[in-house]
Amino acid sequence: MKQDGATWSTWKKEEMILDVEKWEKTTYSGVLNDPGNDIYKYSKKIQFLLADDKPKGKIYVICSNKRLTFTPAFTSVSNLEDVLNLKFNTAPDSIQKNLQNIYSTPYNYTKYGDYYCMYDCSEGNTFVVDLLLYHVAAKVDIKWNVVDSMRINMTDASKAVRLTYMEARRLFNGYAYCFKPMKNELGSLPGAGYGYTIADIVAPTDEGKWWEGRSYFYTIPYYVSGEANYFPLQMRMGTNGATKADAGYELTLKQMMDTSAVFVPWLRGDFKLTKPLENKAETKEIS
Repeated sequence: MKQDGATWSTWKKEEMILDVEKWEKTTYSGVLNDPGNDIYKYSKKIQFLLADDKPKGKIYVICSNKRLTFTPAFTSVSNLEDVLNLKFNTAPDSIQKNLQNIYSTPYNYTKYGDYYCMYDCSEGNTFVVDLLLYHVAAKVDIKWNVVDSMRINMTDASKAVRLTYMEARRLFNGYAYCFKPMKNELGSLPGAGYGYTIADIVAPTDEGKWWEGRSYFYTIPYYVSGEANYFPLQMRMGTNGATKADAGYELTLKQMMDTSAVFVPWLRGDFKLTKPLENKAETKEIS
């Protein structure tokens, strides 16, 4: 992006294939968010020439280990608004399973009073910038535990508890914003829906997970128009032999989304089971 007075024009490079061998795990120590966190750093320089009429500007990048499909078509992007409204398709199963490997530059992250990915070559010098990219998908971390007193009942096995099925439902699968990850509003995005399911987080054959365990997945955070910006996550579970076909307990967790936030949330759910699950639906708000 190049600024010319109060207007912006675009200079875009649609795709660059990076060398998979040049990614190195290291600890971030710069001035941006969360110093001390582990990051993957690309050790090879990425170079390109700027046109003479674009000496200053903003840099927007989305990086993925799978090829993405965009709307509007990348070739039609012509101004800053188009860039900020660029969306990628999350519907393919291959993309859903790799959401944790999609990163971008959030549009509202500022440093020193301006967008954090700026360049300035107005003096004709070579400009070097280190770009730090962030997840576009939220991490959901699930733990479950059957209390010790309910793991076995020597006199009445029906009163013991085993978690034999769990899946995550109502996950976003449509076009999501590349650079506005907290602005995905169901009802205003093209092709947006919440029809993706992660099945068999716990399955009847997973005896090692029946009493306790932990799992995580990544999903696009979204809120539903008219529902007070709640991010809904539905877990479907069953105990004591329940399978995918007959698990009947549905718990919808709703967390308020701060749509002005820069970074996607990390959601954590701890389930403590003290009795067999009933076939019913419940909704709980979480902070």
